Amino acid sequence: MTKLLTSVLLAAGILSGCTLAPRYERPAAPVASAFPDAPAGYIATTSGQETRRAMDIGWREFFRDARLQALIAAALENNRDLRTAALRIEEARALYNVQSADLLPTINGTAGYTRSRTPGSVSPFGVTTTTSQYQVGLSLASFELDFFGRVRSLNNAALAQYLATEEAQRAAHLSLVAEVAKAYLAERAYAEQLTLAQDTLKSRESSYDLAKKRFDVGASSALDLRQAETLVESARVSAATLTRQQAQANNALAVLVGKPLGELGTLPEPTALSSQAVLTDIPAGAPSDLLTQRPDIRQAEQQLLSANANIGAARAAFFPRITLTSSIGTASNELSGLFDGGTRAWTFAPSLVLPIFDWGRNMANLTLSEVRKDIAVANYEKTIQTSFREVADALVARGTFDAQVDSQQKVRDAQAERLKLADLRYRNGVASYLELLDAQRELFSADQALVQARQARLVNAIDLYKALGGGLSETGPLAAASAPAATPQ
Repeated sequence: MTKLLTSVLLAAGILSGCTLAPRYERPAAPVASAFPDAPAGYIATTSGQETRRAMDIGWREFFRDARLQALIAAALENNRDLRTAALRIEEARALYNVQSADLLPTINGTAGYTRSRTPGSVSPFGVTTTTSQYQVGLSLASFELDFFGRVRSLNNAALAQYLATEEAQRAAHLSLVAEVAKAYLAERAYAEQLTLAQDTLKSRESSYDLAKKRFDVGASSALDLRQAETLVESARVSAATLTRQQAQANNALAVLVGKPLGELGTLPEPTALSSQAVLTDIPAGAPSDLLTQRPDIRQAEQQLLSANANIGAARAAFFPRITLTSSIGTASNELSGLFDGGTRAWTFAPSLVLPIFDWGRNMANLTLSEVRKDIAVANYEKTIQTSFREVADALVARGTFDAQVDSQQKVRDAQAERLKLADLRYRNGVASYLELLDAQRELFSADQALVQARQARLVNAIDLYKALGGGLSETGPLAAASAPAATPQ
């Protein structure tokens, strides 16, 4: 009996390596073979000195601001969304281990005692009897001989879901790094604009005091006074608005970091937007590189692999399902004789179930699996298209943002010079006070626009870094990021 059972299990193990799942072929990427060129008149790439891929550049190397580095490190440790994503991996690993256990037989140790009384009225000998039985042994309970790969397909589907969850955690990691950086830049931009607004408010209050004195002695009109007052109140409105926006940006940053910023200890001093140094000459490579660089694309492909494996399980449901139940041990009516010679007992109970009339249930399950695979293909292709667009948008904007910042700096410098000339003309009685106030207003707007342009350029660099798969490692290449994940234990 032992030899027979061993032979059956060996044959089942060999045949279970095969499945009825369709052969997987990666869908063609539904995007162009190259990223679009920059708009005419602009250069989308810089000197090209940087040759490493984004995924090989650690976020500490990409972000040079020590305060931002501390915030990102705290977020990776405390962010609740990232913590949930890590727990999802543990959940998927446990589910995979549960499913993979069905590939091997479950052996149970058994021990039992039975005592029964048979009345004489039903006894074949007409005598009331009382019997006892002791039994110990090993049992194999309902092990499916996976001749058609149903269990193997389900195991492959569970493994792919586990790997997809790992990729989802990596994608969440990338997003968190980028979002913390952008939230920090937003807070810095509001802070710089608030400083400009407060300085402008002080300057305009001084101008208003001077205008009021001139009005009191009859040297200027009420119109000049009211215009000066308007500028003061406009600056006060801007200061109040920016104070609120900076506070809200701090709140958003605290949520991303996972704890109040005051609990992070002494943070390094922030760096001005004009002094932020990030890598902007990262090579984009070919669109096909995104298939290995982007964890969200790898996640979508693992989900596609899972759906493909489920088709194999649905196909196997049309074939017989063979299960094996057996036990071996010893039995005796006396506890002391349980291990005496001649007490060996065994059972061998294979069973076969062949679906005949299921009223279309198996066919419907197969159709469902095929439709879900088609949905997974569409999601995979959509993820590639979205990734292509994100990289393309960042590339075509890279050169235009450089030109925008340079031009906005020139606008700001020209407005500052205009204000000097307007003030000189006003003091010499050549220009009206309205011209001076207009120059002050335009300089304030140019200063604010310059801060916003610098922020937009930095955000664009972050978007490109993230879109190309950067931000997963801290200080350098992370080989495990693109390598196939190990089978969970």
